Order: sequence, then C-alpha cells, then structure tokens
Amino acid sequence: MSIDFGSDIYEEPIVTKTFLQEDAQEGSLRPKTLREYIGQEKAKDNLSIFIQAAQKRGEALDHVLLHGPPGLGKTTLAGIIAQEMGVNIRITSGPAIEKPGDLAALLTNLNEGDILFVDEIHRLNRSVEEILYPAMEDYVLDIIVGKGPSANSIRLDLPKFTLIGATTRAGQLSAPLRDRFGVTLRLELYTPEELARIVTRSAGILDVDIVPEGAYEVARRSRGTPRIANRMLRRVRDFAQVKADGIITKSVADEALCALEIDYLGLDPIDRRMLEAIIENYGGGPVGLETLAATIGEESVTLEDVYEPYLMQLGFLTRTPRGRCVTQKAYQHLHMPVPGGMAAENPMEQLSL
Repeated sequence: MSIDFGSDIYEEPIVTKTFLQEDAQEGSLRPKTLREYIGQEKAKDNLSIFIQAAQKRGEALDHVLLHGPPGLGKTTLAGIIAQEMGVNIRITSGPAIEKPGDLAALLTNLNEGDILFVDEIHRLNRSVEEILYPAMEDYVLDIIVGKGPSANSIRLDLPKFTLIGATTRAGQLSAPLRDRFGVTLRLELYTPEELARIVTRSAGILDVDIVPEGAYEVARRSRGTPRIANRMLRRVRDFAQVKADGIITKSVADEALCALEIDYLGLDPIDRRMLEAIIENYGGGPVGLETLAATIGEESVTLEDVYEPYLMQLGFLTRTPRGRCVTQKAYQHLHMPVPGGMAAENPMEQLSL
C-alpha cells in the first residue's frame, strides 16, 4: 500500500506496530510495565507521575525525549509508556523517514492519543524536521500541493498524539526540535546490582537455573548495559548446558566469559586492541579518532559511541584537544609497564610536580 502526498510517496514498511527487527530477539525479555522495569528509578518515578496526570486529565501524554547510551532500554520504555497509557504505538526510525510525505502519512494514520516512536531521531532529515514542528506544537500538518505558481498549501488537523524520540546523541538534535519535547529523560548506565536483578529475571523467562553469584558475575562484566547482559546470559547458558550441569554458577560464568575474551571489567578484544594500539603505536597518545579507527580496522563512529564511553568511565581513556590518551590505570590493567614520564593521575599530584 502507498499513499501519494504530492510528489512524495509513503510506503508502509517504514513503520511497524511491533519492535524493530534488530530488537526482535530481545522481545520476550522486555518488561511490559513500569513495575517490571528494573533500574532508572528517577526517570521511572517521574514518568509514572506524568502518565497518571495525563490519564486524570484525559489527555495525550506530552512529547517525550529519551536519550542515553545504546542498549539501556529506550525502546522498551516507549513500549511501556504505550502499555501504561492504554494506547497504540507505531515504531519507526529517523533514517527511515526520508521525505516529508513519509512523515505526513505516518501522522495522518494515528488515532487520538496514539504514540509515534522515532528511534535515532537525531538522524531525521532537516526538511522532515520542519514538518514536525507544527505537528508537535499545534497538532496540524501543512502540506504543499503542486509546484511553482500553482502550488497550494493545505492544512490538516491531526489527532492529539505523543511523539517519543530516542537518541544516543542528544547533542546532535537541533535546538528547535529539542525544545518541543515536554519531557526529557536521560537513561544512565546500570549498576552491577541492578544488572544482576535483570539477569536473574531474564534467566527465569529463559528457564535457566542460575545462582546469585553467577548472575552477579555476568552483570559485572556487562558494561552497565542490559542488552549486553541479556546477550551474555544466552551465551553463558550455552556453556552451562554443554560443559556443566545446566546451572549457571560463578565458575561456569567465569569460564564462559573468559572463553569469549571478556575480562572481569567487561573489556572485550576491541577495547583491548584500542588501548594496546594507542600504547604500542602512539606511545600512549594523543592520537586522533580517525587514525585510531584506521589502525585497528573499526569505524570511528563505533569507537566513539560504543567503546569510548565505557573506557572513559573506567578511567582508562581520556579525550584531549589533540586526541585520545591512555591513563596509568589502563597500563596497569593490561599489565604493561607505565612510562616513567607519565604524569600522575591525581590533579593535585600534577600541580606538585
């Protein structure tokens, strides 16, 4: 099915009523309500109040922006909001909405109170974004029909809907778009204790026997990310069923994750290649991101979005105006000799030198 809006054609595959394909494998593990959702307590408490207030007034929830590192549950939270509000949700992504006509077809097919979830909203085309402004503020859609002197503007009324945008790069959103979201929630990395609860819950859904120590071992190596924790759980389950008695203990989890080359802090081979390349090829830094990406054969955007944040959180990597530098902690973790001329990590010590 396609809908003609002037010269633009909208084809249905850009929108779905279910989760996106890359999220499908985790569908069975996703919580369905705020009560089941583990972690993000501050965001969850505030969201609960906003939902209850909107329901009491009989209104659609204000537009919501969810931002934070990948894998923390932004898509899951959007589904929970729809469930709690008792409305339908349509799911799409920024790159899939290529033309204004695509967005127009999406919006005109919504019902009163429905939710439109746009993943990676920072990648919206600028011409599409311009159409979104009046839709978010006034619930109207201005469409230009025809070209040249014969062009006419048609204004369509839209139902009161809720736009939920998710992004891993909130800084790349334009100010006009960002300011039109009434609710902005940042999702933070999870603690090992929270991840252990998530792993235990997921193990129950997957019908896997796991002891608390085994759940914590998986959790503490999961980089603070539920998506990684659930993926690791599946692989540890395979080891437990083949090489043990099917029960995930701390020793089984340790053996499985060591076989996958994931160390006790959650660093994987690419993390170590990054750090080792900076140390061995560039004397500990500084080195530019593009140069580092070419050295280890990875995309620079992948290093910047996926690997650098966790290494910086651990204190293994720093960003400077001249490039990336490795810290003393990284040398020590990799069991490599610390250069004698490296400055002390404590800023007060640097001042005293």
